Amino acid sequence: MSYDENQPPAARPRRIGRGNLTIAIAALVPTALAGWLVWQTMSGPEDNEPPKVLPLPSGQATAGKPGGPATSPSRTPASPSKSPSKSSDGEKGGTGPLAGKVVVVDPGHNSGNFQHTSEINKLVDIGTNRKECDTTGTATADGYTEAEFTRDVSQRLRRLLEKQGATVQFTHDNNRAFGPCVDERARIGNKAEADAVISVHADGASVGDRGFHVILPALVKAGAADTTNIVGPSRELGTRIAGRFVRATGSAPSNYVGDGTGLDVRKDLGGLNLSTVPKVFIECGNMRDPQDAALLKDSAWRQLAAQGMADGIAGYLQG
Repeated sequence: MSYDENQPPAARPRRIGRGNLTIAIAALVPTALAGWLVWQTMSGPEDNEPPKVLPLPSGQATAGKPGGPATSPSRTPASPSKSPSKSSDGEKGGTGPLAGKVVVVDPGHNSGNFQHTSEINKLVDIGTNRKECDTTGTATADGYTEAEFTRDVSQRLRRLLEKQGATVQFTHDNNRAFGPCVDERARIGNKAEADAVISVHADGASVGDRGFHVILPALVKAGAADTTNIVGPSRELGTRIAGRFVRATGSAPSNYVGDGTGLDVRKDLGGLNLSTVPKVFIECGNMRDPQDAALLKDSAWRQLAAQGMADGIAGYLQG
């Protein structure tokens, strides 16, 4: 499903001659229907639709209350419910609308990577080629690191999902010196037989590049990589997250990736290539842009970001 900002305009009314009254009345019916469809399209995205492009916020995000997840009758059901199992902090998934669902949250990078550059530069197989185990990630101009950001947002996301009964597992939680490598991150989600996996990131693009985008797996079948069965479900997961992220944060889709859709398909990420379960990455904003950086450093905005992700994941799992 793709965003469509280019809705056709409603037909202009035709002049009615005295002898054509009957024809004119008949023509009004489809014209009225077309106008209603345009109004429906512009009234706001449904939960299973990508967000319309919103204006970039000039300062702090202006966000409304995040709505609850909705369902879509056309959605392919998520994988069957599993019995509750222990989450990363040892607690079992509770009761609630997401009871029995397993979500793996992958906080991008690791604060210790800066001290272990030789280890994270080691090449690992990602199916299509070999790539670095991990990277240090980026940071704001005043030193707030991507690893700090992703851990904070991931912890907020875990709490929100667990309140709805989901079993949440982390790929890491500041409990290892560096990494894990991208191939291991994928294996963690696969081993958990996760119903959904999200890898949380922030970008390091140029000043003036603003907004968020969700990265989806491309169709890849090479070596150990085979995304055949997850491309469709991952796109739906990512589309729901993008829509809810807009609603929760007030942030606009990226103005430099995805042609304004907030979605980007890639085949060069080992965490996606090697996944056998629905998985997406989200770049929540650009840490190198001062306006985006101000949002990313704001704890209230980070809570809204986590809420948007949680709502999107919940909508996907309940659909």
